[in-house]
Amino acid sequence: MHDEIIQTLTAWIERNLDKTLSIDEVAAKSGYSKWHLQRMFRNVTGQTLGNYIRERRLILAAQALCQTQRPVFDIAMQHGYESQQTFSRVFRRQFSQTPTAYRHAMRCQPQQAQREAIYDYGDYHAPYCRVDNISGSQRAC
Repeated sequence: MHDEIIQTLTAWIERNLDKTLSIDEVAAKSGYSKWHLQRMFRNVTGQTLGNYIRERRLILAAQALCQTQRPVFDIAMQHGYESQQTFSRVFRRQFSQTPTAYRHAMRCQPQQAQREAIYDYGDYHAPYCRVDNISGSQRAC
């Protein structure tokens, strides 16, 4: 039962990642208290709701870096970051390189090194994720 609720909720989150999403707003959408929703979400996915939203936005930003020529600033703003500096700091923490270095590395990497994958959180599967192999480790793009 919780799996279905979380899958429905994550589908809604995916459709609304372009908006500012607070945990209070997501909880209100779910009909559960903020505390109960976060506990349920963590039990199903293995991660916090806030972390899931941040990670999904970073993955979408990484895809935009790989697939477009748009400036890093524009991508940062589109994905909810207040500044390019904040975006770069968070991106570097997640991907171990700056957005510009990531863009360059992904463009230089042969397409065969990239493969489709699904993030696996136990029985729950997050949609629309691609994992790229960089230096022997998996990175999302």
